[in-house]
Amino acid sequence: MRNPAFKRLENLLGEWRMEAIVDGRSMGFAHARFEWVEDAAFMRQYTYAEPAEVLDTDWAAHSPMPVTSIIGLDDSRDEFTMLYADARGVFRVYRLNVVDGVWTMYREAPGFNQRFSATFSSDGRTVSGAWEGSPDALDWRRDFDVIYTREA
Repeated sequence: MRNPAFKRLENLLGEWRMEAIVDGRSMGFAHARFEWVEDAAFMRQYTYAEPAEVLDTDWAAHSPMPVTSIIGLDDSRDEFTMLYADARGVFRVYRLNVVDGVWTMYREAPGFNQRFSATFSSDGRTVSGAWEGSPDALDWRRDFDVIYTREA
């Protein structure tokens, strides 16, 4: 039986087209799929980009695609954790939540803290947010904006 806390993640389920934006300029597009795995004990996110969808050559050179993440619940804390792995060989752990139409992720690491916050549109078809980074968790710098649009 799935823990009721997983209901908070249901708005993520499905196929999304993701656009990365830096200083108002599109860097390109990717596709993200969120799905239940292991009888809904976990949620898997798989994100990939086709070469023709990446518009900026510097962005393409540093692309993490494809990316796989597994989201699970610590029921003693009512807190989600996301294990992240990408094609560059980067492995990270984030705290994650979706509450009242806001999706957040946060990572504390010496010299490289990250946070993400995004808001679902009222119809659930668009999610708009941004990634930020900080060396000290005090002075935050915007890395890039991201817009997820639900695919039909």
